[in-house]
Amino acid sequence: MQVFKGLSRWRPPTQPAAVAIGNFDGVHLGHQKILRSLVRKAESRQLCPLVLTFSPHPERVLGRSRVAMIQTLAQRLAQMQALGVQAVIVTPFDRRFSSLSGEEFVQQIIIRYLRAEAVIVGENFRFGRARSGTVADLRRLGLKFGFSIDPIPAVLYRGQVISSSVIRRLLFQGQVETANALLGRPYEIEGTVVKGASRGTSLGFPTANIQTSNEIKPAGVFLTEAQISRSKYPSVTNIGTRPTFGGHTLEIESFLFDFQLNAYRKKIRLRFLKKLRDERKFRTAQVLVKQIRRDIAAAEEFFAHGKD
Repeated sequence: MQVFKGLSRWRPPTQPAAVAIGNFDGVHLGHQKILRSLVRKAESRQLCPLVLTFSPHPERVLGRSRVAMIQTLAQRLAQMQALGVQAVIVTPFDRRFSSLSGEEFVQQIIIRYLRAEAVIVGENFRFGRARSGTVADLRRLGLKFGFSIDPIPAVLYRGQVISSSVIRRLLFQGQVETANALLGRPYEIEGTVVKGASRGTSLGFPTANIQTSNEIKPAGVFLTEAQISRSKYPSVTNIGTRPTFGGHTLEIESFLFDFQLNAYRKKIRLRFLKKLRDERKFRTAQVLVKQIRRDIAAAEEFFAHGKD
């Protein structure tokens, strides 16, 4: 998959494009439906399946909110590639871009840069200055400028529309199992194993301390699957401040089952499978050790039965 950082770097192939437009943060089940529709449309009409996405998130630029991203850009791109997308343009979203009217957006972006013959978007897609353009407006402009529009219906989970904002809220609340259902896969963070205070080793449970650029770190104790290189390990992960020892900064510590090697400086990926409990302050370190043993026993039971 080719990735172009900015519209000016896009080099159109010989054939026109089928284009999906959106932030696609999380590449959740709703996004997957859009991207699969994109790939099918491109195949049926012999077009290039292209995604136009944005970085940073428009909400950050417009000052409405400090949106915490579900994925890093690299994770987002990897998911798109797995779904069959051939090219992605990651365009900076800035004040100039946000000031384009709906018709300017179509003329300058969809027609001039992307050479789009088909545009695939979610049914609630908005575009142009102040997000004033609707799918109906896009359809009208498509008729005017000669491209088709495929608005893709939202995907529901238990009657609720799946959205990135809902998934963010669930993750911040530690509800990883529900978030995973909306994502269509376990939530993941990626990072590097760094030196810690060796507190886990002193308690008899050596942990990998993880530094990550992922912005959402669910708080609590979780059953996780850790991956280092190509090997996967059942694990128990604590994300919190270690209040039993008077900690104040957020730390990510993962105890990997059957891991005997030195993980320092290695790349690690954590997949969150189930929340065990909230982090809390224990009266003594000995009481904490007893709880850790119970957590590990629960994890062993969980993984022994196929993560059910």
